[in-house]
Amino acid sequence: MSKIKPSKGAPYARILGVGGYRPTRVVPNEVILETIDSSDEWIRSRSGIATRHWASPEETVAAMSVEASGKAIADAGINPEQIGAVIVSTVSHFKQTPAVATEIADRIGAGKPAAFDISAGCAGFGYGLTLAKGMIVEGSAEYVLVIGVERLSDLTDLEDRATAFLFGDGAGAVVVGPSDEPHIGPTVWGSEGDKSETIKQTVPWNEFSVGDVSKLPLDRNGEIKFPAITQEGQAVFRWAVFEMAKVAQQALDAAGISADDLDVFIPHQANMRIIDSMVKTLKLPEHVTVARDVETTGNTSAASIPLAMERLLATGKAKSGDTALIIGFGAGLVFAATVVTLP
Repeated sequence: MSKIKPSKGAPYARILGVGGYRPTRVVPNEVILETIDSSDEWIRSRSGIATRHWASPEETVAAMSVEASGKAIADAGINPEQIGAVIVSTVSHFKQTPAVATEIADRIGAGKPAAFDISAGCAGFGYGLTLAKGMIVEGSAEYVLVIGVERLSDLTDLEDRATAFLFGDGAGAVVVGPSDEPHIGPTVWGSEGDKSETIKQTVPWNEFSVGDVSKLPLDRNGEIKFPAITQEGQAVFRWAVFEMAKVAQQALDAAGISADDLDVFIPHQANMRIIDSMVKTLKLPEHVTVARDVETTGNTSAASIPLAMERLLATGKAKSGDTALIIGFGAGLVFAATVVTLP
């Protein structure tokens, strides 16, 4: 018989506050067209993107996260010292160690919380949210700060016609805390590693730093290209449209609700055509508000869902207490979907 005492966590968890940060520089499609042979009309028709935000040297992964976190903590009505864990999802923090979560925790005055980074691409926010829920119910933390943050402008090949226009920078954060009622549903998540080559980094860091220069990609000026994100657009599009709609439906079923019960749909902001196709496949009713933040923010990977959530609430298009379906999907190929109550 075990001598270990049972955990004394909360019965359930919920999102208590949300915050976002978008870099000050707004980059229209015209800037992208300086390095690729395309048009504003083509970019908009393919992706729905008109502008995106790119970070300045001062707007680091940590700095953007601190700004978003401060807003989320204030929105939740708690003190930073009450945070028991900080989870950061990012693929664009270039220090292998220490985790940027530790720096963020210190800068926001959180004391000595658990702090770690995760790498789950565009599904990272959903992964972090699921981990936070588990911590609160298990009792290892009362409040958890979950951050999705990216500086994808650092990993964008501006000469790649297929991806140069896609990516943006920013940070979104939520505070997850205890609840007497279920406000975060079961997560439907997973991966399809056999498709991992469809979205990837062009050159591994070790090959870029010490590899055979003759094998590295060069730009139009003959200079070695910095590693960037590349993808097989059509394959990713088909996977997202057909397979992720199934995952989204599974998340609805797991939460015990139907599309008619939804108030809001917040998918990963990858592409407007993907979003619209998922809405059609899921047969979402007219009353459901759909996040289309991608038009002015671009694809910010792990940051896209909390940024879109924050904007919907700030503009009044969604309100506290609304029931929302969120789903993230991307490199890996990984995915995570769940139903939440908005803060």
